[in-house]
Amino acid sequence: MVRAVRFHLDEACDPRIALALRQRGVDVTTAAEAGLLGAPDEAHLAYAWSQARAVVTHDTDFLRLHAARAEHAGIVYCPPQARSLGEMVRLLVLIWELVEPGELRGHVEFL
Repeated sequence: MVRAVRFHLDEACDPRIALALRQRGVDVTTAAEAGLLGAPDEAHLAYAWSQARAVVTHDTDFLRLHAARAEHAGIVYCPPQARSLGEMVRLLVLIWELVEPGELRGHVEFL
């Protein structure tokens, strides 16, 4: 049973976010690690769903998929250039520390 939120970073996210999260003990995958570079957004959602991971993205297409009622384990959306790398990491760690995995299911969290 998953006891903490796990993340999947789509390819729009800086891979340094994954490194910083891992240094803090957070379970995270990247598009490159999952073999999803260049894959459609639906493939990222499907992968993340199968792994019970919330997708972290700067891509508004994920918001459209959510609005179309696509099944997902959670979407964490941050507008491009809205937050620094450090702010992104701090906010994702906060989610990891305070949010139960099931709480993100079918939900969008805005950073």
